[in-house]
Amino acid sequence: MHSLFDDGPWPPCPAPFNFAAHVLGRAHASPEKIALAVLGPAKAERWSYAKLEAAVRGTGTGLMQAGLAPGDIVLMRLGNTVEFPIAYLGAIAAGLVPVPTSSQLTEREVASMIDTLSPAAILLGDGIACPDAPGATVIAQADLEAMRDLSPCSYDMGDPDRLAYVIFTSGTSGKPRAVMHAHRAIWARGMMHQGWYGLQESDRLLHAGAFNWTYTLGTGLMDPWSIGATALIPAPGVAPEQLPLLLKRHDVTIFAATPGVYRKILKHHTNLSLPKLRHGLSAGEKLSEAIRSGWEMASGTKLYEAFGMSECSTFISAAPGQPDVAARSLGRPQKGRRVAIVDDAGQPVPLGADGTIAVSKRDPGLMLGYLGAEEETAARFRGEWFLTGDHGSMAADGQIEYHARVDDMMNAGGYRVSPLEVEAALHDFPGLDEIGVTDIEIKADTRVIAAFYTAAAPLDDSALAAYAAERLARYKQPRLWVHLRDLPRNANGKLQRQALKALHRR
Repeated sequence: MHSLFDDGPWPPCPAPFNFAAHVLGRAHASPEKIALAVLGPAKAERWSYAKLEAAVRGTGTGLMQAGLAPGDIVLMRLGNTVEFPIAYLGAIAAGLVPVPTSSQLTEREVASMIDTLSPAAILLGDGIACPDAPGATVIAQADLEAMRDLSPCSYDMGDPDRLAYVIFTSGTSGKPRAVMHAHRAIWARGMMHQGWYGLQESDRLLHAGAFNWTYTLGTGLMDPWSIGATALIPAPGVAPEQLPLLLKRHDVTIFAATPGVYRKILKHHTNLSLPKLRHGLSAGEKLSEAIRSGWEMASGTKLYEAFGMSECSTFISAAPGQPDVAARSLGRPQKGRRVAIVDDAGQPVPLGADGTIAVSKRDPGLMLGYLGAEEETAARFRGEWFLTGDHGSMAADGQIEYHARVDDMMNAGGYRVSPLEVEAALHDFPGLDEIGVTDIEIKADTRVIAAFYTAAAPLDDSALAAYAAERLARYKQPRLWVHLRDLPRNANGKLQRQALKALHRR
């Protein structure tokens, strides 16, 4: 028996199709139902489905009146506000191609993205870093918000395989890659509704993340809206330890967060009274058994983990109503997925054997490719299979156990970060000779990025941190600086980043 899971194909995406039209397809059936509430200490900001769709389609009209045309790329430099998902869907509704980005990115990081994208327009929020982009129309957030009241645009219907949006992910080369996704990607997310969420139209799903994070955008907003459920988002400034009060006060039925958020909640709450909560969802990084069992003991509800990546979102998960998974398991491939554990030649390995976790290139949720990087796109495939870069093994019942990354990619609070990108940003600091970066576990369930460097003498940590803050988003910045006499290298002179972890413990 080989490590191949195939439980039948997902139904084909309808055609013609539009991502935004699908997300807001329930608006006419339940126009007055609350689609979104932003929760904070003050009165919640509420959006009905009718108000949300009007704002989205009005924004689509405004963007076209700004001189944009279907297929144009629109870079999103907006903060943690409701305008983020409205502009995102408004662009897609009109046939534009939005590129959501983190507001934490520095001008230097955004400049590299602009070089890759050549955007026709930039949606720019107050105080958000963004360099000049020759030829791009800059639309301020205030002007964007005013578009909500315009007449609704028509949905740009077309081939489900055409480009809908682009997201950036850290590349193993050290340069972030622009991942292109088709309109059909939202249709494919239907596999998660029962394969991970157990999502129902009556649910009230609270996601702990910010509007301008792709995990929030998909799991916290697009998916509940696609089936007519209610999405709840904490207002900016709400601390993790305050979330249980919101969960109880607003009758939340499903809670989604990263393992780090669950850990912070458990640090302040050993007993949680959440009578409406059915279960929690976890993704972004590996969930530890300590957090899983701690949450289940404190809340009396299960915690379901999912595994995925920017190129295909989540495709392996545990789910309510399905058999429990083993302690070290990621879960099972969702119904409709075709997943294998493959060797270097792209052939499924025997059950229980180690190999690379791979998803079929026929998966409707798989990316179209990396923008402007055809060779790098091709390198990720072996025959039928897209190689994730993660190692694991498959049991006879389809459960997949995670082993390790093939490369040195780091995980920082749910973001995958390339050590090469961090090293490249810091290598020319005055007085620094060589640098190697990795993530290390400083205590149970807490990992940080650490920079190991050589120099004639130890350098000032504060100056190094300030330099990093100028050049890297906060989640990419090292939290530890370690001076070494030499960096560990193999016989060929290649830096051994895994060996750096042991040097810190020493």
